Amino acid sequence: MAETYENARGTTVPIVPAVPYADPQGDPFLRTRFALPARPATFLRRQRLVQHLHQALVTPLTLVNGPAGAGKTLLTADWAAGLRQPVAWLAVEAGDRRPGVFWAYVLQALRACGASASDAVEAPADASRVDRKLLAALAAELNDSDRPVVLVLDEYDRVTDPEVTEQLEFVLHHAGRGLHLVLVTRTEPLLPLHRYRAAGELTEIRAAELAFTPEEAVALLEQHGLSLPFPAARALVDRTRGWAAGLRLSALAARESADPELYLKEFDADRSTVADFLLAEVLRGQPEETQGLLLRVSVLERFSPDLANALTLRTDAETILAGLHSDNAFVEYLGHSSYQLHPLFREILRAHLRVRLPGLEPELHRRAARWLRRSGFLPETLAHGAAAGDWDFAAGALVDDLAIGQLCTGLRSDDLTQLFSHMGPEARSPAADVVRATRELSRHDLDHGLAHLRLAEERLTDDAPDLAAAQLSCALLEALAARLTGCPPRAERAAVAADGLRQEVPAHLLDKHPELTALLLTHLGSARLWAGRFEDARAVLTTAAAAPGGASTVLPREDALEHLALLDYLDGWLGRAERKALAAVSEMERVGLPQPSGSGIGQLVLAAVAVDRHELDRAQALLDETAQLPAGTHDPVPSAGRALATARLLLVRGKTRDAVDAAAPDVSAAMASPWATSQEALVTSAAHLAEGRPDAAAEALQDVSADQPTCAVEAAAIQLATGRTAAAIDLLDGIRAGSRAGPAVTVRAALVRAQAAEGAGDTAMARRLVAHALLDARRERLRRPFLDAGAWLGPLLATAPLHELAADWLTPGPPRHGAHPRPEELPAPLVAVELSGREHDVLERLARIMSTEEIATDLYVSVNTVKTHLKSVYRKLAVNRRGDAVRRARDLRLL
Repeated sequence: MAETYENARGTTVPIVPAVPYADPQGDPFLRTRFALPARPATFLRRQRLVQHLHQALVTPLTLVNGPAGAGKTLLTADWAAGLRQPVAWLAVEAGDRRPGVFWAYVLQALRACGASASDAVEAPADASRVDRKLLAALAAELNDSDRPVVLVLDEYDRVTDPEVTEQLEFVLHHAGRGLHLVLVTRTEPLLPLHRYRAAGELTEIRAAELAFTPEEAVALLEQHGLSLPFPAARALVDRTRGWAAGLRLSALAARESADPELYLKEFDADRSTVADFLLAEVLRGQPEETQGLLLRVSVLERFSPDLANALTLRTDAETILAGLHSDNAFVEYLGHSSYQLHPLFREILRAHLRVRLPGLEPELHRRAARWLRRSGFLPETLAHGAAAGDWDFAAGALVDDLAIGQLCTGLRSDDLTQLFSHMGPEARSPAADVVRATRELSRHDLDHGLAHLRLAEERLTDDAPDLAAAQLSCALLEALAARLTGCPPRAERAAVAADGLRQEVPAHLLDKHPELTALLLTHLGSARLWAGRFEDARAVLTTAAAAPGGASTVLPREDALEHLALLDYLDGWLGRAERKALAAVSEMERVGLPQPSGSGIGQLVLAAVAVDRHELDRAQALLDETAQLPAGTHDPVPSAGRALATARLLLVRGKTRDAVDAAAPDVSAAMASPWATSQEALVTSAAHLAEGRPDAAAEALQDVSADQPTCAVEAAAIQLATGRTAAAIDLLDGIRAGSRAGPAVTVRAALVRAQAAEGAGDTAMARRLVAHALLDARRERLRRPFLDAGAWLGPLLATAPLHELAADWLTPGPPRHGAHPRPEELPAPLVAVELSGREHDVLERLARIMSTEEIATDLYVSVNTVKTHLKSVYRKLAVNRRGDAVRRARDLRLL
């Protein structure tokens, strides 16, 4: 009875062997090598890949190339089983390296699927060679066939003889449309793929496409009876890189676990069936030197051939790594001569390293750290120095690179703080003490921070080379300590020392780490602000706020902007203060840092501005935000700012005793701040006055001088309220003519002089002064001075010219039927209003009283597009009418 074989279509066909049942060596053909592999019950058909494989029917060559366990074979078998044309399947084995054996099996595979070769195509008789005539006859027969055949060569990477590849290319070329060749392989075949690719005659499915997506992983786990939330499935895919075998083996193991979801999240790769698979399929099949390289580079996240050579003490890493990548041996090429291991493979190799080469891992980290430091890769240097336990080296690398500021600021500060939190007392270098001092001072732990700083400075006096970087780092810490202790002279000394040391360090390091200079200037500016040297503070803070560096300087830039906002507030410029504070918030949001951040000075300034505008609920909300910041902060400027804003709000709400208690900053400082002291005195004086003690109120003002214009005008108002008109005018006259006083100062000063004029019977002068005050105050929405002025102001505001100036923002305007709230009555935005370029274009034309159709024509857009932009503008400005939008935009300086 003739032998038969069931082909891919389920049709029984006869096997017609040229040499009955035997290969050229006389061994019987192994029929299992011609059978499509069975798909397990848990197999998941991935339609996107099946659809891609259908292109194999229109191209002569198809390549399914991926690592072991990528699902290549099952995917191709699943696709082949659904075809209606002959499919010859051959699982290649190591013995097929000899041409005669290989072609004997190919012919038998063709016969097995019903694509019978004629008698002209005789099976090879010699295992080591194939007659050219046989190949030509086979190609001619395939070319003449009415039914093209699909020939799948599974595990083609086992064919290593270039002669076989050359013969296969010959047959493929001359078979024309009669043959579609599909190679399933772990490695790149020696065929001229570039020619097929250029001609559009190649279908390719590679490792990246074979990887499971999170959605496919969820479906695969369901096939195994497991239900996994999508985020957990995505994390599993990230860890396995979508590797099919890793997912299947993990799923099988998870089914045996009491908590499958927890197992899939936390399983130890090195103790799993995944490890068995990778060690057997990938590692143990490699030569000894390759195994040694893989074990050693497993301590690295990513690596170059030169770094691999440094770890292995060899010189051939480039060749080995290129070969591993080409062979899909779980070595991924990242471009620019950089590689990384598959995450699971790396986990398993590291565990294997500890077993096979115990004690070597710290030395590998040490070698890596030194190579990376020479090559300028600081983050990796620090990580490997820490992993080696060589803390003196790691701290030295951070300090010598002038990167100490990264412990205080930037997106890596938390990572560095965590890294060095494991540094123990065994690290005794000056650099280690600099790192400890930075860590403690950044957390405002003055006692420990200053102790470490003193120790570092003492050790840096020794005759050691390259001290400039460490000394400059110490100067930065001295400036920070000066800021936190409220000692401006100390900050000035640190700045002078830093200026000298900057000349001694390489310029490229200063350019590389702009955060160091930005931090220095910000600390110096804060100390000068505390000292009341507003102009000197403004100069250095403005430079710090404009520092380059992107994310590396975002915190000092925000800090500087917030200090500048406080300076503007103290000078009486509410609008400027608000814009700078909001700009600081916007900058933090732009780089994705949380709010509130840092010292919270920006929120405190906004709260103080809200009090002056009589937006008390908003002021309270902003103060509540700052209450979330760490308590006990040893920074006198924000402490004074918090005291000022809180006390003013309490005063307005009539809680005078609470206001006095809140007015004193809860921080000790080496020097008193003139403006903080004056503000405290003003609150105390106002409380005495509110409680009916005018003499005590006047006495509390004795130390308030005209050098602080904001304080001086408030003191003048209190003096006038106690009946001391001459003292009030003297304070106002003492304010320097060239001061930077803003509307909050000029408005209060005008009201004090107006009250004095009214008391002296000069009502006309009083009206003129109040009119000027109203004009200045309206632009800033400054209400507080008028509300605090007293009963004398009411009759004046009732007069026609002044009533019109005050209407709708300070006093109610005439009622209008169906009127909407004016923008001044609407709450100010808590974040800066940011309009797109096109929204700003529409708003500008709105202000020119152009219609929607005219705007559309002018901007070359549709009317609907203009309406969409208008809706967005209204939403951002919290209005619903054109006129209100224009007024609101002008108030916010958007026009």
